[in-house]
Order: sequence, then structure tokens, then C-alpha cells
Amino acid sequence: MRSLLSYVVAATMVTAPMADPGGPMGEGYQNDRTSGVVLRNSKIVLSGDGLGAKSDGYRVKRPCWYEPGDNADTMLNRQQDQSTREFWFHTHPDGTEEDFNAFVKQYKDKVGENGRWWVPAYNAADPDGLSCWTGLEGAVWVPEGGTPPGGITLEELYQLARAALTVPEPQIKLSPDVKSYVNLPTWVWLAGAGQTTRSVTAEIPGVMSATVTATLARVEIKSGAPAGRAEVKDDCGPTGHPYVKGGAFRCGVRYLRASVDQPRKVYVMSVTSVWPVTGGGDVGFAFQPVQATATRDVPVGEVQTTVRDGADDS
Repeated sequence: MRSLLSYVVAATMVTAPMADPGGPMGEGYQNDRTSGVVLRNSKIVLSGDGLGAKSDGYRVKRPCWYEPGDNADTMLNRQQDQSTREFWFHTHPDGTEEDFNAFVKQYKDKVGENGRWWVPAYNAADPDGLSCWTGLEGAVWVPEGGTPPGGITLEELYQLARAALTVPEPQIKLSPDVKSYVNLPTWVWLAGAGQTTRSVTAEIPGVMSATVTATLARVEIKSGAPAGRAEVKDDCGPTGHPYVKGGAFRCGVRYLRASVDQPRKVYVMSVTSVWPVTGGGDVGFAFQPVQATATRDVPVGEVQTTVRDGADDS
């Protein structure tokens, strides 16, 4: 059987500005936790309620790829369009009409064949995305049903969905709220957690689709105190337990020493929400959980007591 590579015809495609196909195309998901997804030259559409918060830094393994593009007739029309023609001569100032016709011929030769031109795209949020993309051909011809070397796979589409998946930052609630005291239970829970699932779908319309879903599973607490200065109760469930008078203390911190000797005279508690990720159905793609962490200053004082002699000195 002949190798798929023997069927792939390399081409140099004029990359004149293309019309916006509409729909969210991955822009705006690069934030101060880095990475995320910023698609370039791509038809992939990202959607879902897991878009738009801070990325957790997940990186797609390969930041550039080929995507299925136009059939032979559509690509030829695109390359013969007046705007493409003008762009070609702009980028080839010494080019002649004969040169341009030679350039277009590679597209004319494919008219009537069953197949598709695959074109390069990349994730601009990845620092290696652009350099990866410049190493790809301008376009490759692939017979119907085939995939070129470097063509995007379903697994990579899942990876892009995972890279775009975000969860809200925890909003920490404490009781007592302003200041705690030595040996006093400090209850911890999350406020305004909202929906406990977040999902993102990455789709090449009409070709393939991948959806990943994160579900809030648990809360993890770090007291911020040196060893031996605090006891953490970690039976917190997905969102912790709000303070209830007379209730069992299951989620929070009991500080054993005052914070007066610490920087700014506080302990810096951190609370992390952990969201396991599912996706891939029976394919078996596995991902690490999405995690989001917030911190809270906790000043801890000591209860002062005064012991008085009850004897009557009069």
C-alpha cells in the first residue's frame, strides 16, 4: 500500500487576509496564569461556559497543525480572486503574469479530483506557536478521507478544548471573618460558587468535535502557618461548610499560635478548588484536574484573661 505521504502535494498558498467566518475563535483566553488558547488561521470554534476565566497554564503538546480546508474548486476561486491576485503581486514585486499563472496552476491541476486542501493553523498563546507554524507548508493536497502528516487529530482537538477550559477563582469565606484567635475553629467555605460544572467544546464544523467537562470535587486548604502552629480540618466536600452554631467543625483551620511574629502579623491561608476533567468518551483521553487557588490573610490573636483575687481586703 502506498504511503499517504506519496499522495500529499506541497503548495505555496497566498495568505491574503481572509474574511472572518464568525463565531468565537479562541481570542481572549490568554490571562495572567498564561497559556490558554488564541487561535490563528483556524476554523476551530470554541464554545461553552468554561471559557473566559484565568487559564491554569495547560499547554497543548503540539502548538501548530494542518486543518481541513477548501475543496479544489473553492481553493482555485480563492487564489484567482482579485484581492488575492493583488496581494500576490504586492509580495512578489518582480513577479510577472507568467509567474502568477504558474503559481495558480498547482490549484488548477487538482480541479476534478476528490479531496481537500489542508492549511496550517496555530495556537498563538503558546510561545512556540508561531515558529511551529512557519515550519509548515502553505497548503497540502489530500485525497478524500485522508489526513496529512501533521494534520490535526481528535486527541489534539480535545487538548485544545482542555487548554481553553477555565474555572472561577475561589471566593473564600471565613468564620470568624475579620480576626481569629488561638484554638478557635476558623470555618472555611466558598461563596458564590455557582455552577459546579464547566465545559468547553472545540469544533471543526462539519468535521469533528471534542468536549471536555470539569466538575468541582473538593476544596484543599493550607493554613499558611509554620509546622506545628495549625491543625487543618479537610472534610470539606466540593465547597466547604458554612458556619452553623453548634455544628461539627469539619472544614477549616484551628490555629495554635498567634500570628504576631509573622510578616504583616498574619497567616496567609490558601484555598484551592479542584475540578477533575472528563472528556473523550470511549477514546480514553485523560487530563489532570483544573485547579484554582485564592489566598486570604488571617490575623490570629490570643484571648487575654484577667484573674482577680476574690478575697475581701477591706
